[in-house]
Amino acid sequence: MKKERTYRIVGRTLAVALLVMLWATAAQCADKKPSAKAPSLYDRLGGINNIAVIIDDVIERSYADPVFHANPRISEAHKRFPKPVYKFNATALACQVMGGPQKYTGRTIKEAHKHLNVTEQEWKELIKIFRDSMTSFKVPQKEQGEVIAIIESTKGDVVTASNKK
Repeated sequence: MKKERTYRIVGRTLAVALLVMLWATAAQCADKKPSAKAPSLYDRLGGINNIAVIIDDVIERSYADPVFHANPRISEAHKRFPKPVYKFNATALACQVMGGPQKYTGRTIKEAHKHLNVTEQEWKELIKIFRDSMTSFKVPQKEQGEVIAIIESTKGDVVTASNKK
């Protein structure tokens, strides 16, 4: 009998301890609000595949654009630099800055553009090409604005000082 009583006491004690631990754990979890982190621009654009399609289109448009061909340095760079490599690097960079897992390992924007003598007119043409491409792929206006803001943040490293307005 004494053994049964001891088992009941131990059993109740363990049950109470288990309930206290569960209650404490539940209280801790209730204090932690689930993070309602908004999806990244990368996710809202549909990830690497959709971004790669846009980058491909932008590069194809820019290679055919007469505004860029009027600049002999850009025209020469288009001839020398393999288009597939440009597309790969531009896609990796775009994905990285939009919150994706890709890592861009190429040259800095400034280093890659310093020898091209990019003008304000060429810069505006690039922005137009991006907008036209995103519109053709039905990218929502909000996301278009965010993409353009990212691109605009690099203007100081792309447009040469003598051409800035």
